[in-house]
Amino acid sequence: MTVLVTGATGFVGSAVARLLLAQGATVAVLSRSDSDRSNLTDLKVEIREGDLRDRRSLERACAHCDTLFHVAADYRLWARNKRDLYESNVDGTRNMMHAALESGINKIVYTSSVATLGTNPDGSPANEDTPVKIDDMIGHYKRSKFLAERVVDELVVSDSLPAIIVNPSTPVGPRDIKPTPTGRVIRDAQAGKIPGYVDTGLNIAHVDDVAAGHLLAFEHGQIGRRYVLGGEDLSLREILSMIADISGRSPPTLKLPRRLLFPVAYASEAWAWITNGKEPQATVDGLRFARKKMFFESSRAIEELHYHARPAREALEDAVSWFQNNA
Repeated sequence: MTVLVTGATGFVGSAVARLLLAQGATVAVLSRSDSDRSNLTDLKVEIREGDLRDRRSLERACAHCDTLFHVAADYRLWARNKRDLYESNVDGTRNMMHAALESGINKIVYTSSVATLGTNPDGSPANEDTPVKIDDMIGHYKRSKFLAERVVDELVVSDSLPAIIVNPSTPVGPRDIKPTPTGRVIRDAQAGKIPGYVDTGLNIAHVDDVAAGHLLAFEHGQIGRRYVLGGEDLSLREILSMIADISGRSPPTLKLPRRLLFPVAYASEAWAWITNGKEPQATVDGLRFARKKMFFESSRAIEELHYHARPAREALEDAVSWFQNNA
């Protein structure tokens, strides 16, 4: 099997590429010429340069591949140019899917996100069938991923795109080099830089379990169907307390009202806008997300794919260890 993996320079994509190699696949990876390739340094992969905004480069990258794992995405809760998120996540996904169709790719696993799914008002775990509409999408990241998943859905119907969709929850673990927004929280919490918490919650999954779920979707998934790849539901207070215990620190005890943090988030975004343009630690969309507990259940993946997730503490232990050794 010859596989093209997009996003392999990043967090989830590198875990997928590593697992494919461990199972004997021949792996090619799509990488922009200016990408940080440190996650690939110890991997025997063929690097094929290209850009999601350049369809011709994607067709070249797909050459002689029979399988595609499209993991790449622009995962930021704030960007100076919001259009960047749509060009990568929506237009880039459309370009990638059309390139795969033109190249005769036999099967595709597309990495979406639980950000595209509905949530339950009472905080109970949601799933693939929980009602949702685009107006429920808070911020440009969620909106762009929602639209990208719809692109895949439509091409499955209109062009017989052989795609299976996976919706990871909140992956954590080693090699979060950017890091992701959640990775920044873990990095700062283990360093004792987060004194308080807001009342919200996340579903925490080990990145390697999420990667395994991608391969299980390839093996057992149904074309056009989507699968939540989740782990354990925890409140933010529980997550931060667990990180503190792992790091040998005292847990934060200060519960912060979200409304009092909005001025800080606006100020952080303004400072980022006029300085380096990097995503600030506190974002307005991040606080808006926190209104809902992002709790999910993975029963469909467990029953149909034989998916398994380890306890959240093990995932957080691996993440903390990696950040401590890669400060």
